[in-house]
Amino acid sequence: MQVKAPMVGKLVSIDVNVGDKVNENDTLATLEAMKMIIKIFAPSDGEIKEILSSPGAVVDPDTPIVTLV
Repeated sequence: MQVKAPMVGKLVSIDVNVGDKVNENDTLATLEAMKMIIKIFAPSDGEIKEILSSPGAVVDPDTPIVTLV
C-alpha cells in the first residue's frame, strides 16, 4: 500500500527507513503545509518496503511517500 500526502506541502522529514516494522499510527513522515506541521501516520501495521519521496520535496495528495507492506 502506498501512503500518500494528505495535502499539498513540503516534506520536512521521512521518519522511517526501508525495512522498519511499524505499527498503526506510527509517524512515517512530517509535512509542512500552510505554516503547520502535519505528521503522516501509518494506516496499518506493516513493514516499509520503499521510500518514494525525499525531504524538501513538494508533495500533493497524489504523491506517494512510502510503500507499506
